Order: sequence, then C-alpha cells, then structure tokens
Amino acid sequence: MRRNTHCAVVMPKEQSKCAVIGASGYAGEELVRLLLAHPIAELVAVTSRQSAGKRLDQVFPRFAHHNKGDLLFSDADSKKISQTANVVFLALPHGVSADLAESFLDLDARVIDLSADFRLRSSKVYEEFYGTKHAAPDLLKRAVYGLPEQYGDDIAEADLVACPGCYPTSILIPLLPLLKEELIAADDITITSLSGVSGAGRKVEADYLFAECNESARPYGVPKHRHLSEIEQELNRIAKSLPVSIQFVPHLIPMNRGIISTMFLRPGPDVDESEVEAVYRDAYSSEPFVRLLGDERLPDTKNVVGTNFIDISWRLDPRTGRLIVMSAIDNLIKGTSGQAIQCLNLMCGYPETAGLL
Repeated sequence: MRRNTHCAVVMPKEQSKCAVIGASGYAGEELVRLLLAHPIAELVAVTSRQSAGKRLDQVFPRFAHHNKGDLLFSDADSKKISQTANVVFLALPHGVSADLAESFLDLDARVIDLSADFRLRSSKVYEEFYGTKHAAPDLLKRAVYGLPEQYGDDIAEADLVACPGCYPTSILIPLLPLLKEELIAADDITITSLSGVSGAGRKVEADYLFAECNESARPYGVPKHRHLSEIEQELNRIAKSLPVSIQFVPHLIPMNRGIISTMFLRPGPDVDESEVEAVYRDAYSSEPFVRLLGDERLPDTKNVVGTNFIDISWRLDPRTGRLIVMSAIDNLIKGTSGQAIQCLNLMCGYPETAGLL
C-alpha cells in the first residue's frame, strides 16, 4: 500500500532522545524494553506517578543488567522532559493523553500516543464511545493514524501519531486490502476476537484477577466495544461502496498476551482463494512485519508472542460461500508498543525494522 525502504540504510533525520510517559504499565514496560535494545534511539526519561523517585531497575528488576538501570522515574513535567527528549511516547489511559500531548507539541517534541485520544477524527464519535469530551479536539485533524502498513508515508512526516488499538491492528491489516479491491461486501462483516488478559492493562479490578480469569473465557464489550469506532472509521476511509458496518464481539481468554481475530466475510461472486492471495501479496509483499501464511498453516499466538509480526491466513468455505480470514498478533507489541517503535523508526528516518527484529 506504500513505497517501502524498510531495510535500506538511511541517514536518520534526527537522533531521537525518547521519553516514556506512563512507563509503569504493560505497554510502558514493553516500550522501555524495546527502547533499551534499540540500536539508534536512546531512552532518556521515564515517568510514573506511583514510582516517581525510584530507579528503573527497582520497578523492573529485569533491567538490572542495563546501564540505564539507574534511570529515575519522574513526574510528567513536560518542560523538564522536553529539555532532554525530542520524542515522547504517551502510554497513558484515554482521557489523560490529550492535555499532555498538546503541551509537548507546544515544546516542539514529537508525540507518539498509545491511548485512544487521537485515533478518531471526530470529537463527537470520541465522546460517544469514550463517554467524555475530548480535551484537545483541535489536534484530531493533525494526528496521523499510526498503522504503518497503511499510512507509512504520512507517519514519516508527522509530529503527532495515534497508535491503533490492539484489536483494530489485528483486524484492519487483513481487511483493508480486501475492501480496497472490492473483493468483499462492505455491509456484511462479522468479527470475533480473543485476547489475553494483558490487553486490559495493569490494573487491579475484580474482573481481571487470576481467580476470575483462569480457566474461564467470556465475551465483553457487546455489542459496542470502544475499538469498534476506529475499526469502522478506517474501513470507511478506504471502502469504495456502501458505508462499512461490522459486527464485532471480543472475548477475554485465560492467557497473558496475544490476540486471535477471525473475520467472516461475503466475497464477490467470482472471488477465489488465489485472487485473495494475489491482493494480499500485492499489498504486503514488501511489508517487514506482515506474514502471509496462505495454505501453509493457520495463525497461532505462540508464533507471534514476543514479536512485532502479524500472521494472516484465509480460507474460502464453498459450503457457506464465506471467506474466512484469520490473524494473530502480540497485543503488547504489534498491537501496542512494537507498532509505536515502528512509527518512531519511520518518523526519525531509521530502518523500519530497527530494534524490532
């Protein structure tokens, strides 16, 4: 879907000094891990209200071996952080990021937001799905939706990137090429997704306690999960026919991380599996983190956990006439922090795979 120079050795536009705001959550911890191992970018600041004043290796002993282990958590003081960091990751809950993003942008930092605050182009839709008024509606048109496989060129030039949600990532990458080429009906899309518990974030709530989640699976967010808003927004931006309306039911399953999404689609009358494969290969053959499984195997979370890959497979069911498309991602990497690093690489002119392979 875009011209790629993923593996080319390019001169970076800037040496990125990075701050992670909200580094004590699951997404924040993964961002820290990836940045500490990044061959070019440097982690210079981490923030957390509850961990302020503590060393990084006190909060996350896994980083005790690293020379940045003595980095101190601080409060999210935008003026102080902008003195050392020129790229800021916001790993915060929705409703919190917007104000901070505005202050960092005013201080000439580039912002990569992992929350939902800038994913939607309409403040009214945001209020409908998130139940609160948007704190910085004027920035919504400025933000670029951070799906590299679709908006890589725009991400490269952006100063505000809104990383997609984990469910949308697992759904949009498989569906966008099919809708663009009109291989499937836009008004007949049913999706079910299963996610590990880390997708809910690091928080103490009864629904996510071990005794509540272990050996149990349950649907939630029915019939109007928050991620439905950005999924339909992005599908409608590329669809050529009827407005896209989807049925989406997510499920919580008893594992730490990973997402499996299954999409039930109505193909055009003459569409066959070879045409589906041709469309996917044309769209993604040069994308470094999209793996097309074809007839070889079906997606399995164990093959993507700990990576920034999305695995995609498809089958045409002659009995029902349905096209079934399946995908698997790690919700904390390709679905969150790894995709954020992918955006960082594009924004700073680094090889797109830097720090991710």
